[in-house]
Amino acid sequence: MPTILYIYGWRLFFYSNEINEPIHIHVQKGDMQGKFWLMIDEIEIIEAFCYNFTPASKREIKKIIYKNFDIIVDAWFNHFIKNK
Repeated sequence: MPTILYIYGWRLFFYSNEINEPIHIHVQKGDMQGKFWLMIDEIEIIEAFCYNFTPASKREIKKIIYKNFDIIVDAWFNHFIKNK
């Protein structure tokens, strides 16, 4: 389960066995956990699930994902193409 970023207490990571799913990122901070789909053509993110998030924490993690969108997408392709 490669970690892509640690930023402001957030851990952004993948599960290595999720190669058959569209591009997404898992996030975790304290007891908050979530998953966001990354729509690369639209440069958009869609919430798959968020547990124990406040509205402020959702805004914060979405900003982090948007600011690091290209890094996350590149890491996804590098990890899953390399491990194919």
